[in-house]
Amino acid sequence: MRIDPDLLAIQEVRVLVEKASAAQAVLKEFSQEKVDHIVKCMAEAGEEAAEWLAKQAVEETGLGVWQDKVVKNLLATRGVYEFIKDIKTVGVTYRFEDKKVIEIAEPVGVIAGLIPTTNPTSTAMYKCLISVKARNGIVISPHPRAAKCTAEAVDVLHRAAVKAGAPEGIIGCISTPTMEATHELMHHKLVALILATGGSEMVKAAYSSGKPAYGVGPGNVPAYIERSANIEKAVEHIVTSKTFDNGTICASEQAIVVDDCIKDRVVEELRKRGGYFLTPEEIQAVSRVVILPSGTVNPKVVGQPATRVAEMAGLSVPKGTRLLVAELEGVGKEYPLSREKLSPVIAFYSVPDWQKACEICMQMLTFGGIGHTLAIHTRNDDIVMQFAMKKPAFRILVNTPSSLGAVGATTGLDPALTLGCGTWGGSATADNIGPLHLLNIKRVAYGLREPEGYRGPSCPPCPRQPEIGSAEIEQIVKEVLRRLS
Repeated sequence: MRIDPDLLAIQEVRVLVEKASAAQAVLKEFSQEKVDHIVKCMAEAGEEAAEWLAKQAVEETGLGVWQDKVVKNLLATRGVYEFIKDIKTVGVTYRFEDKKVIEIAEPVGVIAGLIPTTNPTSTAMYKCLISVKARNGIVISPHPRAAKCTAEAVDVLHRAAVKAGAPEGIIGCISTPTMEATHELMHHKLVALILATGGSEMVKAAYSSGKPAYGVGPGNVPAYIERSANIEKAVEHIVTSKTFDNGTICASEQAIVVDDCIKDRVVEELRKRGGYFLTPEEIQAVSRVVILPSGTVNPKVVGQPATRVAEMAGLSVPKGTRLLVAELEGVGKEYPLSREKLSPVIAFYSVPDWQKACEICMQMLTFGGIGHTLAIHTRNDDIVMQFAMKKPAFRILVNTPSSLGAVGATTGLDPALTLGCGTWGGSATADNIGPLHLLNIKRVAYGLREPEGYRGPSCPPCPRQPEIGSAEIEQIVKEVLRRLS
């Protein structure tokens, strides 16, 4: 008798969610000190396993650079922990003495965590940490191409949590991720909220589930080098960022926009750092390989080194090439490489001034990365504010590598691997997601003033009756007795 694997996966999801729900009912009663101890132990275990898990991720998926994935794993554990460790998530979290309002934190329940193949271990550990910090249970749904390494990352944190006193089953992971299993997870009656990180279709499915959800839209990040910038440092930041983990972070730069007057210097610096400028014919060849006719990224190029992408396109590039640069004349469907590419391939535009740069950046964001991130390299703060006020991006990163700045590694932004794109990008938030997004806040509010002026319409006062003397009362009684006799 053949056993249907989809049915087995669905049953596994139901068991995992029920276990997480039962465990969460216990965890929600823990003190802040006990929760913080558990989270600390989880972060330490994840940090200790960072290198091993990074190697496992590259071995299983074939994507990215294991050394860079170590950095991601450390950000997702040590970096996230250092940021969240002092956040109050139990009981009274704040008192507004002037308004006489008290805020009390309540966990949301069980969370469904959807994990991408590009960051399979770091994103899983990050979601587990922020969920438990907020006293929630979580069930992870890995990408099918990263099921093993994601499960191992989750197991590391789950074992550490239980050893530190967390209830068994507070963290779970689907061992055989299928579309049916993920669908069951997102629609399970005991799942309270969905944390979705991955492709557009998966994020749309999360928002269509009928559950509250935080999803991440695609990034199509333009990086503008303005004429006042430190050109050497700007190019160094962009190349470092775009080649980090072979371009798999959604906040990595997808195009360089430069002022005409500094173009030659930028080109020279790019070539020094392994940038190879494609000819028009080579641009066409790379476009066909990187972007599918549907307009989506070819999964075969995601996270591959520049030399491998060139080889797939039938090109011979110099040894040491780190970045394929395509100089384009416009943005849109007729320019496939103006899209998000998730590989060390970047578009290049030269413009006469910052106003024209604004237009190109706006077109790129609108075409495929609205609400996500924009990078600018400049010494002119007035131009920074011009971009910040007018561009439809919720992360305006200045003089820093975009892929690392957006996730909080090189900036003061909240460390996170799920980056909201706001309503512009179809997200419920524009924030970097943290434990406070996974709480319900109860509020106790004391009266401050009497409701004068808030009364409804009242009846007119009754007319005052004249007072009656004893002689008149005696006469009335006699009259009533006469009538009764």
